[in-house]
Amino acid sequence: MLNQDEKSYIGIDVSKSILDVFVKPFNKHMQFKNNEAGIAKLITKLKAFPNLVIAMEATGGYEKLAAKMLVKEKLYVSVANPRRVRDIAKGFGKLAKTDKIDAEMIALFAEKVQPAMNVQHDENQEKLAENSARRRQLIEMITMEKHRLDKANEELKKSIIRVIKLLEKELARINETMESMIKENAAYTQKNDLLQSINGVGQIVAAEIIANLPEAGNLSAREITALAGLAPYTRDSGTLRGKRTISGGRSSVRRILYMAVLTAMRFNKKIKEFYERLRNAGKPPKVAITACMRKLLIIMNAMIKNNEPWRMSV
Repeated sequence: MLNQDEKSYIGIDVSKSILDVFVKPFNKHMQFKNNEAGIAKLITKLKAFPNLVIAMEATGGYEKLAAKMLVKEKLYVSVANPRRVRDIAKGFGKLAKTDKIDAEMIALFAEKVQPAMNVQHDENQEKLAENSARRRQLIEMITMEKHRLDKANEELKKSIIRVIKLLEKELARINETMESMIKENAAYTQKNDLLQSINGVGQIVAAEIIANLPEAGNLSAREITALAGLAPYTRDSGTLRGKRTISGGRSSVRRILYMAVLTAMRFNKKIKEFYERLRNAGKPPKVAITACMRKLLIIMNAMIKNNEPWRMSV
């Protein structure tokens, strides 16, 4: 007989075609196809267990369909950084790796860490994020092609230039699509106007923040910086003293904040003065820039939370 007060911790190991599922504390292992029909069967099976806490690893996008379908059923779902799951596994001496063991370790992670629910179903947000991801891919391809120009002969240069022009045309189309999506959504438009009121933040930066950080305005300063991977953690161990580092989080957000800070250091008095103060205090440029990224993100978060443009936030 099931104890209705007992939680069920579900670990889902995701591959391109298969979902390996482990349920704690019932020690039940199941397999389903990673498609709509298979996930529907998974949902039916999971509903037989009480108080579900579901965790899965970020797996290059293969986890998105399952996460979306589970959340649509109003289930508690957390997508975790694979490194955090492996750290838990190592801590318990679980070094072997099979799909079944991985699913069990993810369930153990869910039990021990009690991760926050971090998956929301919002089709507009998903489409905006997908366009943002495609934009990053196009920029990467354009950069790679430009790097090839120097070593190419004249005939190949013509080919490379044609490809660059095609990619740049597609990039412009993606930028226009994202701009239209933001204009057609009142909540996005409000965020966009607030973010672009910051000196040094333009259309692209605002769109990328809206696409990749939907939690902005709903979290504390500490929570938002941790989510972006900009929260500093002290590492006092052995001979290391006073060393603070950042890790994890959303690399897409950090990349766009980095570009924003480089611009803000020229055109935004508050960020420029903050950077110069850190440099004058002896901080290395990389550390000072990271601190500026963190400060800019905290300001953005507060502005969205309080619905206040830049002039009212300084």
